[in-house]
Amino acid sequence: MSRLQEFQELFCQIKNAWNNNEQTVLVILADVKGSAYRLPGTKMLMTSSGLMAGNISGGCLEADLFEWAKKVFESNKPMNVCYDLSETEIWSLGIGCKGNLEFLFLPIDPKNPTWKIIDVLLAQEQPFTLIIDMEHGNIAVLEMEDTLAGEKNVPKAILENAYLAFNRQTRAEIYTYNDERFFIDVVKPSERLVVAGAGKDAIPVVELAYKAGFSVTVLDERSHFNNQQFFPNAKHVTIDLENLIASELKDSWWVIMNHHQEKDEASLKYAIENRPRYIGVLGPKYRTNEMLENIGYTLNNAPIFSPVGLDIGAESIDEVAISIIAEIMSLRAGRIPQSLNGKEKIHV
Repeated sequence: MSRLQEFQELFCQIKNAWNNNEQTVLVILADVKGSAYRLPGTKMLMTSSGLMAGNISGGCLEADLFEWAKKVFESNKPMNVCYDLSETEIWSLGIGCKGNLEFLFLPIDPKNPTWKIIDVLLAQEQPFTLIIDMEHGNIAVLEMEDTLAGEKNVPKAILENAYLAFNRQTRAEIYTYNDERFFIDVVKPSERLVVAGAGKDAIPVVELAYKAGFSVTVLDERSHFNNQQFFPNAKHVTIDLENLIASELKDSWWVIMNHHQEKDEASLKYAIENRPRYIGVLGPKYRTNEMLENIGYTLNNAPIFSPVGLDIGAESIDEVAISIIAEIMSLRAGRIPQSLNGKEKIHV
């Protein structure tokens, strides 16, 4: 599954390039066998002016990928390129990942109305499935689960896989039908993390959560703290919890850190009653138990983590933020936090 947030950021760059009459190529990591820095579905933008936005390999391959993009600027046709990074004699780069990678270089035509549809869906943060004919570069968009836009001549078998992928896909995949290959990528909005409290220690939590791919909302009535200046990558809710629409923050991840017991209790109660994915409460466990008793709940009423964060010896506000977001990331991925030392594969 691709992160809608990353695609949004790339599309802003795409539109800037269009406004400057530059050619644009979307470089997509279509398939991975073995070890790789990123997963299938990762995207980069390359423009004829030399701009490279996004990252696929952590810096090992980007310059070489741009040389292939130049060929696509000239031909205006899609291209598939495979890298066998185990061939160290060829690369001589000392690359850490030794996998086999396949990249799809897709020229982006601003006159193609399907890209306009994608732009709208990204702006509205609506989920969709991207279907790309890897030989010809034709693109189709499956909105939600039933509306097909763009290329209409998608084989029925591929459409069926696209329907199924919308609900179950965790990474992009290539499907083959009659010797033709189609890249299917489900693009969904980032999961929402609500940080209750706009204190100084919330700043690194919000920033790290944003970098980890969450859509972050800061919940604090104090607009002189809860604003764009202190939290540039978050949405800001500055109204009282009692005035929030009941479903507005449903199915969210929560970090409770108001440093004010009454406000923490109100935030904790609201979170518990709105189908939380996770509730991390700053402070000692006895304080959390006291708050739960005051609002009529227990630790069994929700996925409550108290104290919040992984035990990594954190002391400073930045270290505490790392421990909190690391815990949330491990839970989001369904992993038990542990050292990677000795593991044969990173992405499993």
